[in-house]
Amino acid sequence: MKNKVTYWSITVALAGFLFGFDTIVISGADQPIQKLWNTSPLFHGTFIMSMALWGTVIGALMGGIPCNVLGRKKTLFWIGILYTISALGSGLATNPYLFSAFRFIGGLGVGASSVAAPIYISEIAPAENRGRLVALYQFNIVFGILVAFLSNYLIGQYMGEESWRWMLGIEALPAIIYTFMVLGVPNSPRWLLLKNKDEGQVKTLLKQINPSLENIEKEIQMIKASLVKKTEDTFFSGKYSTPIMLAFMLAFFNQLSGINFVLYYAPRIFESAGIAADNVLGASIPIGIVNLLFTILGMSLIDKFGRKQLMIIGSIGYIVTLLGVAWAFSTGAQGTMVVAFVCAFVGAHAIGQGAVIWVFISEIFPNTVRDSGMSWGSGTHWVFAALITLITPTVLANFSSGTIFTFFAGMMFLQLLWVWFIMPETKGVPLEELQAKLMK
Repeated sequence: MKNKVTYWSITVALAGFLFGFDTIVISGADQPIQKLWNTSPLFHGTFIMSMALWGTVIGALMGGIPCNVLGRKKTLFWIGILYTISALGSGLATNPYLFSAFRFIGGLGVGASSVAAPIYISEIAPAENRGRLVALYQFNIVFGILVAFLSNYLIGQYMGEESWRWMLGIEALPAIIYTFMVLGVPNSPRWLLLKNKDEGQVKTLLKQINPSLENIEKEIQMIKASLVKKTEDTFFSGKYSTPIMLAFMLAFFNQLSGINFVLYYAPRIFESAGIAADNVLGASIPIGIVNLLFTILGMSLIDKFGRKQLMIIGSIGYIVTLLGVAWAFSTGAQGTMVVAFVCAFVGAHAIGQGAVIWVFISEIFPNTVRDSGMSWGSGTHWVFAALITLITPTVLANFSSGTIFTFFAGMMFLQLLWVWFIMPETKGVPLEELQAKLMK
């Protein structure tokens, strides 16, 4: 039975693979597309590079609605359809406007998946394994990032001037596979109870999720009690102010670390550090490898050390490595030194924010508003990701790389203070108990 829960979690977490692949694959097409359509830095940043992220913002902010109305499972299925349409359309696009439209559709899938997948896994996972199982989503994100870097490099070597089309279009294959696989997972038992569905089915699912559970009726009554919601208890009524604040701050700091700045524009950053233009895609591959290895490490530690401890470790790593990148640029160190510090920075992210963000946000909201809460946290994350991606070409043209990375280091010092003094620990606590602790 534990294998069933793991299998369901892995299947749903594959939405994260498409998330990672879709968001990073654009890095290989970045400069070829700008040359092909001769776009200005502002147009390129606004439409070509960040349009998918604006779709992601909408998908994240609105993703709670289909999660609530259709259920987690059906939402995850339609996410696969969006990814497939986006991949094929982007690869075949004949102008920048059509390209941006299809990238926007893919963004809707990314945003919705960052809501639906963590919610689903957190609701089927036993408390003692919840961190590791939800972190499967993050693992698949970074695995998708690594595969995207490798795919971009290999396709760029062998497919010629139109290689960017293949880079984007090949995503349709894993998207179709995921779409069919997700049909085999059950609905979330907590969503079934929320919608007053068949209680017999809920009992079966709860027994599958936790075979050692002795009193299923008591578990069902506990979940039902958590679903009681007063009419005046709207999401922003003040009752949920603590988890709302926690989700916002975690998502805010996630993007003010500069992680998307690095992942989306790694080839440009490395080229500005003196690495030859024909080697920059290859230089990006170590980022994906380090990201994957440290994500695995974070997954293995999150239910042992806890969310807060990993965030402290990651914050210190952020500060040291970002200052290292700033120093390397400021002193004119060799490009390999920049690559080394950037890879270390990505490792710090993977073991801290990367491992924690989707787990923590999916845990801290009550059953009645978990879909809205996940949309809030994910939407905050993607709004700042889109803003940073939009302004990056302009920022790179007007500020030195050393100044930019020093700014990110300063923001991570603020994150360290926030984690140390304010962020609560959630490891091993059942969702209904967390609800009681964090509600006013």
